[in-house]
Amino acid sequence: MNRKVFSVFPRLMYRGDGPNSLQKCRTISSPVRRSPKILITGSLGQLGTGLTRMFREKYGTENVIMSDIIKAPDECLKGPYMFADILDNQNLQQIVVNHRIDWLVHFSALLSAIGEKNVQLAMRINIEGVQNVMELARQYKLKIFIPSTIGAFGPDSPLDHTPDVCIQRPRTIYGVAKVHTELLGEYYSQKFGLDFRCLRLPGVISADTSPGGGTTDYATQIFHDAVDSGKFECFLKPNTRLPMIYIDDCLRGIVEFMERSNKDLHQRTYNIAAVSFTPEEFANALRKYIPNFEITYKPDFRQEIAETWPKILDDSNARRDWKWKHEFDVDRICRIMLTKILANRSSPHADLETLRNNCKDDSIFSDDLKRVAI
Repeated sequence: MNRKVFSVFPRLMYRGDGPNSLQKCRTISSPVRRSPKILITGSLGQLGTGLTRMFREKYGTENVIMSDIIKAPDECLKGPYMFADILDNQNLQQIVVNHRIDWLVHFSALLSAIGEKNVQLAMRINIEGVQNVMELARQYKLKIFIPSTIGAFGPDSPLDHTPDVCIQRPRTIYGVAKVHTELLGEYYSQKFGLDFRCLRLPGVISADTSPGGGTTDYATQIFHDAVDSGKFECFLKPNTRLPMIYIDDCLRGIVEFMERSNKDLHQRTYNIAAVSFTPEEFANALRKYIPNFEITYKPDFRQEIAETWPKILDDSNARRDWKWKHEFDVDRICRIMLTKILANRSSPHADLETLRNNCKDDSIFSDDLKRVAI
């Protein structure tokens, strides 16, 4: 009887029409684990440039593609950069297919204060754009990360130690769009098995990019004004408490979250937190290094937004499930921010040498100096 016989020899598979007639069919090789190909939309913003740097150090420059709708500065052209319009499905599909994208990190968005001034544009970018990348991720089986925000909560939310799951009902179009993102991602995960991941971020403090006018951006602008003029006019009331995070903690958290196995994650959206303070408390912390610093208060429309946001985030689930942990407290944030700013410009109100001398016995500060190559 003529029958087909399959025989497996070390690393080879053979196929033949009889037991004495074997024909080599194909070579079996051990699977080679390659680095993920990553596309970052809106990559020229506060988070995109830093995350690109971290991913490229880890996975290789050519494996991380920056994208945006504006011309990139020269320092961003040390690796792949391309035009990507999140409202143009065909443009996005071409990038994903041509560059064999595995992970999609979606940062393109209009922030809270800006979105309130242009609601229709915010709806297109923050809702329609999210739907486009979510469907793209489903179609091509991508792992997708989209950040959410403390702005996804509202005045009906418990604002002290706000948990992952509670009443949200935000009052800004930015917050409404982020709730839409969270729920759509949950749905796509349950319905289609999409590997959707989302972190609700506090206000992010960074010296690497200019403040964008958001509600929490006072905590970055205060350093620039303190160095330049020794004073700062705050658009929030002195007792307005909000959760914040230093950018290095934030970016490290995103990388660790993206690298975690799905089996470690018990939900699709997590809060992450670090510190929480008021403008008055933050000014007092800054006076440790600029003793004559002055702050005045002139609340604007952002005060109403801030009053609907959490004062403190409960991130216990992230700390339990994937071992999230922040490293920068308020004092360390003050030191690293002043160090970075003073490294690039002089000031009559503070100087880098005095800062170094005040912290010369602090090993953590010494490590931070090495981190910023000063």
